[in-house]
Amino acid sequence: MTEYRGRMLAEDLMLLFIDETDGRVLVDSTSIGNALAGAVLLELVNSGRVAFEADGKRLAVVDPTPLRSEFLQESLSRIDKPMKPQRAVERLRNHVRDNVMAQLQGRGVLTVEKSKVLGLFPKTHYSIQDHKAFSEIRDRVGNVALGYAAPDDRTGALISLLYAVKGLHKVFKGDKREMNARAKQISAGSWAGDAVKKALEAVQVAVMAAVVASTAATASTGGSS
Repeated sequence: MTEYRGRMLAEDLMLLFIDETDGRVLVDSTSIGNALAGAVLLELVNSGRVAFEADGKRLAVVDPTPLRSEFLQESLSRIDKPMKPQRAVERLRNHVRDNVMAQLQGRGVLTVEKSKVLGLFPKTHYSIQDHKAFSEIRDRVGNVALGYAAPDDRTGALISLLYAVKGLHKVFKGDKREMNARAKQISAGSWAGDAVKKALEAVQVAVMAAVVASTAATASTGGSS
């Protein structure tokens, strides 16, 4: 999967989740975590380190060669045995947002400012420092999402992940129905190789299942209070 200015897929995805003007996130935290975990899993598959077993049901580490990225290497260590894609997303989700933000800070793309509202409630504000990087990725993905350009392997993956967490219309302005219809077509398109396409399909199902499970757990907790 093509790198864009050396950033990982999850980093570009996180940039799409942030509003440049006020630094707020545009999608709920649960969806962000699931989508970022899915992006990391796709990166591991694309690197050749993780692949499906012969039955096509579980993912496993097939090449333990260390990765140059410490973040990806640590993520790879979490796939410590063969597991279904949903379980892999769940394992990779832990602290993924903080780790991705640390990557972006290290590149000088943004800064993270933490404060407390009324001295009690924690609040995180993201400030974009590299506006060119931010605009470039939004323009590239936005043009595909709105039908002005064809997807490549990277924009196709990003749009598919946004679609999986129902976040496309929250990130880009446009007709929700049209964007979702196009995203559905992109998700099933021929822009990706067989290995990545199979992984993406599994990741989408895993991410959607994780979202449903998280929503059910939240509803259950709310109902018992």
